[in-house]
Amino acid sequence: MQEASTCYLCLLNALTMTNEEKADFLKRRFIPLLKQVPSDTAPQWGKMTLQQMVEHFSDNVRIASGKTVFTDFVFGPEQVQKNREFMLSETPFKENTRNPLLPEVPAPVTNVSCDEAINELQKEVDYFFAVFKVNNLQVTRSPFFGDLNYEENVHLLHKHALHHLRQFGVSITQS
Repeated sequence: MQEASTCYLCLLNALTMTNEEKADFLKRRFIPLLKQVPSDTAPQWGKMTLQQMVEHFSDNVRIASGKTVFTDFVFGPEQVQKNREFMLSETPFKENTRNPLLPEVPAPVTNVSCDEAINELQKEVDYFFAVFKVNNLQVTRSPFFGDLNYEENVHLLHKHALHHLRQFGVSITQS
């Protein structure tokens, strides 16, 4: 585990990344970092196992790519706008951020192993970037943050990835 000051510097590096660098992180660094985490690693907070978190993240990438479609919002317009403002900021998600779409007890895993779940996530990330390469004007609906374009989805996925990497003790450094 890194010292707090080092983690603070890691966070500052993440805050200064361009959207292109965030996309590159999602394409080239996120999955290799996940693969380095032993599958039996206990989370530093929350109830999800590593595999449950990876499968949860795949679900979110499917929303971002438009493969999973939401027509409604979880909250009213004022709260969606507040959520969106937070999402677009560089403020990280808090530990134990509650997702009202998820059950109190994490869902059972759907893949036979964590490695398989990570492979599925890689396919979903690849699909996300392929979809927006074909139609960079596509907009997808987040049930929490509203309608998002490519840049906004990349920002959200990156922010979400950092949150879950921190959850499993992974420190991020610029490279």
